[in-house]
Amino acid sequence: MKKITVITGHYGSGKTNLAVNLAVKAAEEGKKVTVADLDIVNPYFRTADFKELFDEKGITLAAPDFANSNLDIPSIQFDVEELAAVSDCLIIDVGGDDAGAFALGRYAEALLSYGSETELYYVINQRRYLTQTPDEVLGLMYEIEAAARMKHTAIVNNTNLGSETTLEIVEASEEFAAETAERAGLPLAFTTCPEELAEFSENENIFPIKVYVKPLWEK
Repeated sequence: MKKITVITGHYGSGKTNLAVNLAVKAAEEGKKVTVADLDIVNPYFRTADFKELFDEKGITLAAPDFANSNLDIPSIQFDVEELAAVSDCLIIDVGGDDAGAFALGRYAEALLSYGSETELYYVINQRRYLTQTPDEVLGLMYEIEAAARMKHTAIVNNTNLGSETTLEIVEASEEFAAETAERAGLPLAFTTCPEELAEFSENENIFPIKVYVKPLWEK
């Protein structure tokens, strides 16, 4: 993992679950990890929900003061540049679509100053509304880039149906993800897969993940 990993995508694409998994993996490798919750749009399913897990793993969490409250105030009280300087790995969980990416644009110049040590992942889930074709996916991606004033460096295939995800669903999405990445001119970084299914896959580009983020009816 590079020094700075920024995670964007459509609402419900699985950005937060990916951010949590990347953070835990880096911490278990002995790295000093900070997760920045940059979501000023959605008060639900955000990295701030995992403070207890992060504390257990020695991961620093930077979140807006209003996170996990009934307030909806679009403000950020921490310095992303400072967080990047003091961390081995800074993982930034950005709000959905271009509305969430505007907050990222404020830090674009500072993040880009790290050059190749900054990666910008665009997370896609073919089973989500408005991201079921490459045209839909790329249209949203370009809107996010315009708002963030940053270009994506790779695509992550996170196609799933929550608790109903099967290995067949994951494998069937590979062609879609590869075509989307090719049309974007970007590499397909990896395809996520629930860890209990990943062991049965022959795909060398699989990234096993734990499902931390679940709807209330699945908890």
